[in-house]
Amino acid sequence: MPSESRSIICAIESGVARITLNQPPLNIIDIPMLGEIHSALARIHSESEAKVLVIDHQGKAFSAGVSIRDHTPDKVSDMIEKFHGMFRLLHSLALPTLALVDGMALGGGCELATFCDMVIASERATFGQPEIKVGVFPPVAAVVFPRLVGRNRALELLLTGEVVDAAEAKALGLINRVFPTQEFHQKADEFIGKLTSLSAPVLKLTKRAVDRGLYANISEAITSVEELYLGELMQTEDAHEGLNAYLEKRKPAWKNK
Repeated sequence: MPSESRSIICAIESGVARITLNQPPLNIIDIPMLGEIHSALARIHSESEAKVLVIDHQGKAFSAGVSIRDHTPDKVSDMIEKFHGMFRLLHSLALPTLALVDGMALGGGCELATFCDMVIASERATFGQPEIKVGVFPPVAAVVFPRLVGRNRALELLLTGEVVDAAEAKALGLINRVFPTQEFHQKADEFIGKLTSLSAPVLKLTKRAVDRGLYANISEAITSVEELYLGELMQTEDAHEGLNAYLEKRKPAWKNK
């Protein structure tokens, strides 16, 4: 049965565990939403019937990112702990994970989508990590993007904050499939059906076989980048200037320190 919280919907049926981001129109990821996602992932972790986890969304955006208001000095440590905890829980799941993106996936929303094992997008979807423009960097993307698109293209995306459309994201290797917007949900269901038609334990073992070699140290890498984020980045004047400028709707005045 679906379990609806304030900002997500969690359901497990017909072999599909589904978390729907339900804070439209932009599905901003805030600390309360992170808590609800943690609870949903814990529930899915304990369920044996699911063959695949699908993360999708209500509204025009998959997610426009993590709440800027949760980056203030009194909240940022708690936010980062819960945000990165979400990825650790996702990484610990045995079943394959699939993001369905029918709109913008930016910042933490792009990290959430591209951290999934597979990403399917509609033609109107966009992807990007614009954090550099507000004086910070995306820790999870810094770990995952080089594994997906290579070091140099990852640096280009992270250092420029460029937003790319679905076709370019697919060409880069950031996502798997792009479907026409009008047919997106039908095509996505067909793709999910390919997975649910297969053996649950073999799906899980195949994922484990790939991850054993490729992502053996991802948890340690996230921890290392987390220390850099909190211990050095959030100690800079420019990080606070960029975030404050966004909240005050003005252009940042970088101090370069």
